[in-house]
Amino acid sequence: MRLRIILLLAIFLPALACYSQDIDKLLEEATGSDTEYTTATFKSTRIINGHSIERMPEGQLDFRISHRFGQFNSGSYNLWGLDQANIHFGLDYGITNWIMVGIGRGTYEKTYDGSIKLSILRQSKGKKNMPISLSYFTSLAINTLKTDLPKLYFWDRASYVHQLLIARKFNERFSLEINPTYVHRNMVGNEMDPNDVWSVGTGARFKLTSRISINAEYYYVIPPINDFRTSKTYNPLAIGFDLETGGHVFQIMLTNSLAMIEKGFIGETTSKWNDAGIHLGFNISRVFGLKRAK
Repeated sequence: MRLRIILLLAIFLPALACYSQDIDKLLEEATGSDTEYTTATFKSTRIINGHSIERMPEGQLDFRISHRFGQFNSGSYNLWGLDQANIHFGLDYGITNWIMVGIGRGTYEKTYDGSIKLSILRQSKGKKNMPISLSYFTSLAINTLKTDLPKLYFWDRASYVHQLLIARKFNERFSLEINPTYVHRNMVGNEMDPNDVWSVGTGARFKLTSRISINAEYYYVIPPINDFRTSKTYNPLAIGFDLETGGHVFQIMLTNSLAMIEKGFIGETTSKWNDAGIHLGFNISRVFGLKRAK
């Protein structure tokens, strides 16, 4: 009896092993033996005002000029906002392919800002399947406006942002991003203003041609910030186009937010779309290679 069992095992085990190898080969062919990472979920490191999932590759420097004109409802005397300007200059650098750092200076509250973006997950298919891309973004902003307030220390002027960037490129044309966001201000305008602001942002990109896409972005403050303050604020909404021209990415947009950093446009937007409180604006991005590719 034992001899029969041994003979049966000797016959069938090699066959089962071969069958298993064939199954593994078929699965490998179906899923792919290599990992293919998704690229160009968005065309720039910004969707419009807020950050996208994208970051600068290692050794690449992005010089960005952002400009917002005044509100349309400012009238003909101000040429419907064109006489007024709000500007932000920024530099973003890829330390590695997974870590990007940035610095900037804007006319809004004469703010200096610094940021770090860390890539945690990358959307991929093949050997490693990952349905989304995930990054962590944090920034520090310092308000340098002159003030008559006594005993105002440096850190009283600081604001912090912590944000998760969760994105998916559904196909070659459409990408979507969701951004849970926390903003903390060390000092606020009055006791009715909250120091902590929570919001959820969403941004989308639809590719029209190989070089042109339409983008939209919206941040909802949770709970509505007007429940806690006297001055009226609104959720920021922006719609625009990306135009790629060689090493430049030109973005033109309409937005009800004057500020171009998270601390400003989340919780401090004081104009609204249905009252023509809209700003025409643009971003210009130019990338420089400071390090040879390996």
